[in-house]
Amino acid sequence: MNLQEQRHVAFILLGANLGDRQSNILQALQYIQVRAKVERVSSFYETEPLDGSDQPKYLNMACQIITDDSPKDLLAFLKWIERRMGRTFAERNAPRPIDIDLLFYDDLIIKESDIWIPHPRMQERAFTLIPLAEIAPDYVHPLKNETIKDMSQKIDASTVKKVDRSLKFKLESDIQGGRPSINVGLSRVGITNLNRVIRLGVKGKAELFYATLDFFAYLDPYKAGVHMSRFTDVLEGIVEEISLEPSPDIESLAERLALQVVQSQRAKKAEVRIKAKYPMERVTPISAKKTEELFTFIGIASTDGKMSRRVIGVEVEGMTACPCAQDMMASHSRMLLKEAGYTSEEAAKIVSLIPMATHNQRARGTLLVGSDMSVRAEHLVHIIEASMSSETYELLKRPDEFFVVNKAHQNARFAEDVVRHMLLNLVEVYPDLPDDTFVLAREESLESIHQHNAFAERSGLLGDIRGEIRLKDDILCSSVTLEEWLKL
Repeated sequence: MNLQEQRHVAFILLGANLGDRQSNILQALQYIQVRAKVERVSSFYETEPLDGSDQPKYLNMACQIITDDSPKDLLAFLKWIERRMGRTFAERNAPRPIDIDLLFYDDLIIKESDIWIPHPRMQERAFTLIPLAEIAPDYVHPLKNETIKDMSQKIDASTVKKVDRSLKFKLESDIQGGRPSINVGLSRVGITNLNRVIRLGVKGKAELFYATLDFFAYLDPYKAGVHMSRFTDVLEGIVEEISLEPSPDIESLAERLALQVVQSQRAKKAEVRIKAKYPMERVTPISAKKTEELFTFIGIASTDGKMSRRVIGVEVEGMTACPCAQDMMASHSRMLLKEAGYTSEEAAKIVSLIPMATHNQRARGTLLVGSDMSVRAEHLVHIIEASMSSETYELLKRPDEFFVVNKAHQNARFAEDVVRHMLLNLVEVYPDLPDDTFVLAREESLESIHQHNAFAERSGLLGDIRGEIRLKDDILCSSVTLEEWLKL
């Protein structure tokens, strides 16, 4: 089989002793990723020049890559990187901004004038064997028939020193941890719009989802700022933990992350918000065609490290039809019928039998529920859709299209109507939800005949909302915002 049709494992040594050595090696790694996948990298190691000359010390790093290139093509590409980064070959063993050696390529043995694999002098060089042993200790040298670990233990490594991967200077003070010039606490400080793939479910049934995450921490009035990098450290640090034990749902993951933020930022309170795209199977209403559509699931958690509050929610798109325009069309139709000779009673009956035209909007509904009682996000999707004039589908055959349009015009609703129906449906579908459950229902209609959108929202405790629905009159509308409810 042609080498170009396979994927191959290669090991490379990178070195530099001119300029910013770490930056040069990292820049070379970036170039390498144009044509190969970097699988592993070693620590940095510092060593004296081979010939003992009075030139700067070398910094070296080994890496393992996966490549589709043949050995000669790969070597030619590595030499291009050296030239691209300013290395000249006028003098042997001269100082250089970058030096890249191809050590191994699979288990091939090649001895030609322009390429020699394995590298012929690597077994003599501690600065090669030590970093290589860090990432591939059990790799067997195809000529020596020894592991890299065994070879590295036989060589004098006293001149090779491990170097921290860091800036050249040390920070003299913790700026974020210092006192601000104005002593005012900030309720939320953090990062937003962090995109990651998350894993949700139980062992054996966990799935991957594309998500957007927001991290926040409460900032004391005597502290200048938070360490922004620690938010992403929290996420990256929990990735392995999640892979071993994925969170059962999106709000549980938000709580796990919020607890980590409290600890890493030493904050009194933390909040994490996650939005993830979730696929659900749909069946069209008439043709019964199966489709898969994406919905936005929301998980929010707030914690002080001891107590937590969690919210599950969804965002769903559907359709609304305007009742006001429909009423005007009905009035106009009755007038036309009477002018054509029909009585008022006949005109009214005809209009009541025929769907009346109106303008339609694509609608976006949001429903959030905060409770210790488990609520399934999939159920909230159906509550929102049942509250709109009609649900929508990505795939619609003509009978399905008729069903959606006819349903929407039979259920013309304002944004305000949709929110009220969401609340009523939630109360009736979940009668066991406790009264202290937080609820937020929101709907925004993207108007088709206006430049603006219509918006309605209600948030509060479920017990208050139940009371309003049951008694109907003379009830004082109480409201609790999401931010207020998340406060511990």
